[in-house]
Amino acid sequence: MSQIKIYARKATINQHRDGLSTAIHDALIEALSYPPEKKFQRFIALDAADFIYPADRSDAYTIIEISMFVGRSKEAKKSLVKHLFENIRERTGIAPHDIEITIFETPQENWGVRGQCGDDLMLNYKVSV
Repeated sequence: MSQIKIYARKATINQHRDGLSTAIHDALIEALSYPPEKKFQRFIALDAADFIYPADRSDAYTIIEISMFVGRSKEAKKSLVKHLFENIRERTGIAPHDIEITIFETPQENWGVRGQCGDDLMLNYKVSV
């Protein structure tokens, strides 16, 4: 299970929403063997006054936060980050310098999904990749 939040300026979200969505989901599939039908994304479009970042970033600066079950290997997470940078550049033109990614991992029992505790779910994919 992964929940994705994408933060950027409104203009960036409006221009690149579809490309970002595809790039991020494809990276999850490529790096974590994630099921194609499991797509959970939230785009948070911010006014310029509400999105403060260093001067060496462009107006395309984008933050991606990924919440997921604990259990992926270090190599799998590094592969995910690499695929994210590559896919986003290919599909949107946003440079890796303008992207920041954070992965938050929590135990399955800390999730509630479809009326169940996360550790009671019957998943159709592996978490330990």
